Amino acid sequence: MVTGVESRGEAADGEEMPPVATSRREIRSTRVGSGDRATTVHVAVYPRALVSASVVALPAPEPLHAWCTRSGVGDALVGGFFVTPAGPALGEVWRDGQRMPTAPFDPLFAPARACLHIEGERLAVAPLAALPSWPAGDLLQAGPALVAGGLPIVREDEDREGFSAGNAQFDSDITAGRHPRAAIGHDDTRLLAVATEGRAPGEAGLTLPELAELMAALGAHEAINLDGGGSTTLVVGGRLVNRPREADGRDIPGGRPLLTAVAFIDRPQPAAASA
Repeated sequence: MVTGVESRGEAADGEEMPPVATSRREIRSTRVGSGDRATTVHVAVYPRALVSASVVALPAPEPLHAWCTRSGVGDALVGGFFVTPAGPALGEVWRDGQRMPTAPFDPLFAPARACLHIEGERLAVAPLAALPSWPAGDLLQAGPALVAGGLPIVREDEDREGFSAGNAQFDSDITAGRHPRAAIGHDDTRLLAVATEGRAPGEAGLTLPELAELMAALGAHEAINLDGGGSTTLVVGGRLVNRPREADGRDIPGGRPLLTAVAFIDRPQPAAASA
């Protein structure tokens, strides 16, 4: 269980990071857990009336912070899995109703694995089998789903989407142990982008059930796990918020090269009427 939440205004490099709040974004870093299970969690909150989410398929592997700087995107979160070390992306990825070239998940497990589907104002987390075979808008397959109907749905010793049974397609069993984690969730009015620390003294990381509990506690109606471990990356306001680390705890300066992401883009707003 995720317990003992407290504020901590520190950046990934140890300098002070006071909470940043604007009409379009709020970022806060908190501590969850206690003792040898304590972990820093970074949460970016975006009002859906002002900010939309969009799936990004990078043309080549690139650290997310570098891609954001080069592309003029201020806010983004790591996306789905990929075949290491250089791709392709793993699972279904669609942009504007067009399927991107990827390596498919094992067909035994692919239909059950969760996707983030974005179509206009609508966001949904659902198994691939429950979505149209030719989806409109954007789609990112990752998983497992963490929250449904506002409740955490990941439990110890369960493998609903076959990530443990199908772990041969990954570097390791993503369901096992404590690691840096990333997730995206939403409710009726907010988008929630989450990245946790891990793999360092005082930074235990989270289990998947703990990540699900965290997303539910933050108020997500639905949430999905994204690529984690050394790929965990959250960029807010042009700044790399978390501290990516390898499995042995070594820092990954600038973050690991990625192939997919979720970008948070300001919605055009009607011009204010003149007096």
